This record gives sequence, C-alpha cells and structure tokens, in this order.
Amino acid sequence: VQLQASGGGLVEAGGSLKLSCKHSGMILSMFSGSTLAWYRQRSGPQRESVATLGPSGSRNYADSVQGRFTISKDNSKRTTYLQMTGLNSEDTAVYYCKATYGAQEYWGRGTLVTVSS
Repeated sequence: VQLQASGGGLVEAGGSLKLSCKHSGMILSMFSGSTLAWYRQRSGPQRESVATLGPSGSRNYADSVQGRFTISKDNSKRTTYLQMTGLNSEDTAVYYCKATYGAQEYWGRGTLVTVSS
C-alpha cells in the first residue's frame, strides 16, 4: 500500500486548494473500511490532525479549519480529498494523508501548501 498526496502549491490568502491522496494497492474493502485523515506539519516536528473521515462517514475537523476545510473520498478511485477554502497564512504547512485500517497505519509523503499574505 502506498499513499501519494498531491495538489499543494502557492495560493494567495483567501484562496482555495484541493488536495488529493491516492491509495495505491488498497482493495476496496480495505479502503472503505479505513479511517482516512489529513494531517499537517507547520514549524516543528509535530503533526497535527486536520480532518478525519471514518468508515461510517463521520467527519471531524480541527477547530482551526472547521467550516473552511472539507474531507471527502471517492471509493472507486481509492482517493481521499481535502478541499480547503478561505486559506490564511496559518494554513501554510506540509500536508500529509493517512489511512488507518485496524492496527495498520499508512502515511503518504507530504505536499506543501504555502499561503501568501
């Protein structure tokens, strides 16, 4: 299983970006049964959870992105998305996707989002 995040880039404050995370090597039952998430890493080593999407469809968001970010998935494409709107400088970070299936965790390489003010 490999996760590949994409869609990062440079955007002006107030703008939008949509990140994608392709889960290669995951069969449908595994993908649909996984908890899918986006994390980000700003300055320092800590990654913070931004958004999660459970197998039942439940969603959770960090307070800082609530109402601005939306996590979604496409089972047929084995892909997770993070739609980001109203971006500000605090959203500048490397964004990582993660899939958790039982005791197994899979991380993708990050994609850099830079918000210019």
